[in-house]
Amino acid sequence: MNQQNPDLSDEQKEVLFSKGTEYPGTGKFLNHSETGTYTCANCGHELFSSKDKYDSRQPGLIGWPSFSAEMNDSLDHKIDYSHGMIRDEITCANCGGHIGHVFDADDSTSGKHYCVNSVSLDFKPDRE
Repeated sequence: MNQQNPDLSDEQKEVLFSKGTEYPGTGKFLNHSETGTYTCANCGHELFSSKDKYDSRQPGLIGWPSFSAEMNDSLDHKIDYSHGMIRDEITCANCGGHIGHVFDADDSTSGKHYCVNSVSLDFKPDRE
């Protein structure tokens, strides 16, 4: 695992390295619609394309950025047994930072819903 970026906020450190969750509806990338690439806030590893971001209406998953796919196996998947549930946790394949979880979803083009914490992300806009 790479070192923690010293510029991370306390909330980013809590989510990325203590597997916290940002409060729903508060993330800066929830309603973000710019074209580009979402990267890991800690190490800059490319995680998601803006082409795969969508507005989910899945009950219980509204309030966090939603993606239908990851970029080129950019994430590691682990079984998460916390909070009395069995979930597919996603972490950055480069630094191991907690990004969110993946769920089955009828409203996604891939059938998968990547439910992501905004604070785990940074963004690189496409250059025209």
